Amino acid sequence: MIKLEHTVFSAPFMLVSMLLAAGQGWPSLLTFLWCAIALLGARSAAMSLNRLIDHEFDALNPRTAERALPSGKISPQNTFWMSLFGFCLLALAAFNLPAICLYLLPVAILFLSGYSYCKRFTWLCHWVLGLCLGGAVLGGWLAVTGQFAHLPVFLGLAVCLWVAGFDILYALQDIDFDKTNGLFSLPACFGREKALLISRMCHFACLTLFILCGFWVVELGRFVFIFYGIACLIAVIALYQQHKLISKDESKIESVFFMANAIISSLFF
Repeated sequence: MIKLEHTVFSAPFMLVSMLLAAGQGWPSLLTFLWCAIALLGARSAAMSLNRLIDHEFDALNPRTAERALPSGKISPQNTFWMSLFGFCLLALAAFNLPAICLYLLPVAILFLSGYSYCKRFTWLCHWVLGLCLGGAVLGGWLAVTGQFAHLPVFLGLAVCLWVAGFDILYALQDIDFDKTNGLFSLPACFGREKALLISRMCHFACLTLFILCGFWVVELGRFVFIFYGIACLIAVIALYQQHKLISKDESKIESVFFMANAIISSLFF
């Protein structure tokens, strides 16, 4: 029900944030382990809850009818307990990290659990999902330093826009279903062409923020800055190819969606 490989969308950027927060050093092994547990718990909880909340729609949608919950492979009760267990892991990790992580725990839980309802009343749901994944960037930084800073905010916002952009593209698959069932995905509300345009705008803004973050990265030395520049270039090429392929053939969304975005996050790291 929960695809482990999709962790590649958030984990690499959390690790990037932790490495940048450590400056010339390294995060402690214990900090790394608690962050890994936090990410595991947060993602397991959010995905389980999302599947549970949406399982009636998933059962009606031919594209998702064979998922584990609507097909009866997993029960709603077990899905609920999985979600609760995930939030417990997140809370345990927050308790063992700097105090600010524990203070912000309710905010994290609110976004992780509230995202699943957003599609029922607003087309901003794609950006709410982006904030959930972008929050991993801020969380990684706070776990290392215990303090806010400009760099993780801008990097987290870049991840938010990146996620929102590709989630809009992914929603193109369900545009007719969402219209019929009164769901507020951006493609269903504004149509295919506007959705493609807004997705491109999100990714352009994302790349702009990636480049702006380079002004902070340069402080870590020329060697790091060169590799950061290469990472930005890879992101530009991958996003361009993603939009080019999907705009021509929407049947490639599933394959292009994972491959292009996995390349961006993994090679960026």
